[in-house]
Amino acid sequence: MARTLLAIYPHSARRYDEMLDADGTVRPHWRQFFIHLDAVAPDEMHRRLDFVDRRIQENGVTYNVYADPSGADRPWALDPLPLIISAEEWAEVSAAVAQRATLLNAILADLYGEQKLLAEGLLPPALVYGQHGYLWPCQGIKPAGGVWLHQYAVDLARSPDGRWWVIADRTQAPSGAGYALENRLIVSRVFPEMFSDLHVQHLADFFRDQQDGLAAIAPVDAGEQPHIVLLTPGPYNETYFEHAYLARYLGFPLVEGQDLTVRGDTVYLKTLRGLKRVHVILRRQDDDYCDPLELRGDSALGIPGLLNVARAGRVAIANALGSGLLSSGALMGFLPAICRKLLGEELAMPSVATWWCGEKPALEYVRENFDDLVIKPAYPTQRMDPVFGHELEGAAREEMLRRIEARPHAYVAQEMVDLSQGPTWSRSHERRLLARPVGLRAYAVSSADGYSVMPGGLARVATGANARIISMQRGGASKDAWVLTDGPVSEFTLLKPSVGVRDLVRAGANLTSRVVENLFWLGRYSERFDDSARMLRVALSRVVESGGEKTPALTSAMEMAMLIGILPKPEEDNEIKEGSEHVLLEAIYDPDQPGSLAGNIRSLMWAATHVRDRLSLDHWHSLNRLQREQQTALKAHPTLVEAIAFLDRVLGVSSSLTGFAMDNMTRDDGWRFLIIGRRLERLSFLAQAIAYFLTMASTRGPGSLEWLLELTDSIITYRSRYSRLPELLPVLDLLVFDNSNPHGVAFQGGVVARYLDRMARDLGDDSGSLLPDVLARLREFDMSKLEHAQLDSSRADSPCAELAKLLRELDAAAVKLSDWLGMRYFTHVGDVSRQTMAL
Repeated sequence: MARTLLAIYPHSARRYDEMLDADGTVRPHWRQFFIHLDAVAPDEMHRRLDFVDRRIQENGVTYNVYADPSGADRPWALDPLPLIISAEEWAEVSAAVAQRATLLNAILADLYGEQKLLAEGLLPPALVYGQHGYLWPCQGIKPAGGVWLHQYAVDLARSPDGRWWVIADRTQAPSGAGYALENRLIVSRVFPEMFSDLHVQHLADFFRDQQDGLAAIAPVDAGEQPHIVLLTPGPYNETYFEHAYLARYLGFPLVEGQDLTVRGDTVYLKTLRGLKRVHVILRRQDDDYCDPLELRGDSALGIPGLLNVARAGRVAIANALGSGLLSSGALMGFLPAICRKLLGEELAMPSVATWWCGEKPALEYVRENFDDLVIKPAYPTQRMDPVFGHELEGAAREEMLRRIEARPHAYVAQEMVDLSQGPTWSRSHERRLLARPVGLRAYAVSSADGYSVMPGGLARVATGANARIISMQRGGASKDAWVLTDGPVSEFTLLKPSVGVRDLVRAGANLTSRVVENLFWLGRYSERFDDSARMLRVALSRVVESGGEKTPALTSAMEMAMLIGILPKPEEDNEIKEGSEHVLLEAIYDPDQPGSLAGNIRSLMWAATHVRDRLSLDHWHSLNRLQREQQTALKAHPTLVEAIAFLDRVLGVSSSLTGFAMDNMTRDDGWRFLIIGRRLERLSFLAQAIAYFLTMASTRGPGSLEWLLELTDSIITYRSRYSRLPELLPVLDLLVFDNSNPHGVAFQGGVVARYLDRMARDLGDDSGSLLPDVLARLREFDMSKLEHAQLDSSRADSPCAELAKLLRELDAAAVKLSDWLGMRYFTHVGDVSRQTMAL
């Protein structure tokens, strides 16, 4: 039986093999799993591989890689075969990781406190003060419970003799724990019998310890419950999926910097219903981006004043700001002596041999042994790939040595380690195991009893058999790590086996202001790109119909497009010049032209990206297709006819987006703001367009009323009511006063008014009487004045001019209402003083 999968499995004498011992025999803790794997039929294994791919796709598990040709949402790579570790071995690893976390926490406390390590020469001052990772504003801050390092990750690899070595410490905002959890949920279902029979330790206890540890340090006032949030840089971060995933699993709101605000010495979460105090921030954002006032002035991701709140002890930040200092590989060589000094014991797990070039003896050693070393940046803020000395020759080798000589403190050299190899399943063969380099990222979190270590972690595997670097950015894959136990397995889980009445969740009231704001602007941009597409189709159609001749209808349509901001204003006069079609094509396809359709699509995608988890898969795919088609069309240099066909497809997509919003989204406060955004945008556009139409001299010519009906998507309705050419009175009645026309002014105003009334009842806020007053005056307008009226802009007291003035007032009221909504619900101007705190 063993000859089947092992027959062509490569066994290397210079690498430690996770599954096989030196004699090529399956290790005892792997034996049961290997027997099971060897017995799985090829068709069954294909089904299991399909299950892995399907779950990753359905769950939206992605790992974003900047500038990746595969796109921003690259699917997570998971090999179904786990990395199996025996209980005896893990006991040693776990103890060593907990010790290392304790040591690094003590080092941070000293470096930002008394600094005895520097005074006693255990750390070179140049190594600490010479890097950007040391945050001077954090000097003297004492975090709650004396814990700087709430979460810690360490990259481990085996040496050829099987011993574990530390390759890198992750102390700033360690990533991967959420991916390890997702790997576990998938792989445990790929091999359910083995997962049960091997008594694999579960992960839920680790995450419960994290919850409890964070709650314990929350600086709550009397009567308060700890409010913990998870801070993310946003959806463009490479591990954003994990941020959202962990936030849901741990039960913490997922927030961005703009969701939080500092008032006095307190941090608040901006929710739709008011400000809510935040006690703990679990951050996945780099140190210096967290506070633009004291750390990095160009950061748009941080919370201004956050460091001052931490200084006052009114918020706990995990990890504490400044923790990224210890991610420097240059510190590794100093840890054994520091461990004896601070903990009074030997360092349990050694680091890979490391030389910081900032010391003369180390620099000399690097010169003499360059070919046997790996050169890395000394500080985490440096952007440099590892350089293998033996790979450089001639001028390249001399250049690298010259750079090290010029700035020795910026480089660190490490011993080259031949990583262990583990089995992976080949997807290009029917039934075959491959041997690939593998490493393990282990995790620890602070708890009441010290540091709790995740039983397992995120195993990572390289794509090439001889790779020396394992990196997800370089196309590597991941594995689940199974830690076995001889005793009973904890059955605790944070996932409820069933949902009871108390667990039922309906439309949430505590939506963050950022989510609501993005939904509001998603609605506005959805309507805005529809309006611009219709206006451009109207103008292009007139160009085609006229054969390039400057007809009255074309002139008025082009002037309208210019006045409402879709076309740029001419440099000298308002005359329609030759080449109108070129201007229109640019307004369709050029994303950098203000008011263009492409620009509106880009803005729509920006808003949609920030509320991705609230959109259905079809909704999201439809938006992506729209953007891809626009980008493809831009490269094809389309003709006028092709451009009109593209606009037709755009408007078809627009209709589907409206359908998704009406049929696929829950009717909660966020959805209501999306609809308010759409209706306000349409109301403003219609009021502007009709007001301009009534006062433009160019609209007096033939054909203008017909394109106005096309622009407002009301021409079919008009033709079904009036079997005659468009006339001013019935057109204005349909577009302005008819409250049954969903593309008319009165209808939009009525819908917005109803939602504002609902908002006043639910949220206790009144937007004022500005919009209702203008709508009331519009309803009171004497339509008999229009019965014999003609389009005439020369008289300010003409009925058309009077109606245009009223429509402009309505547009101004809509703008003021939008500003009020933003200040009240998105930025919360004056919220603390007005007692609108969310409970």
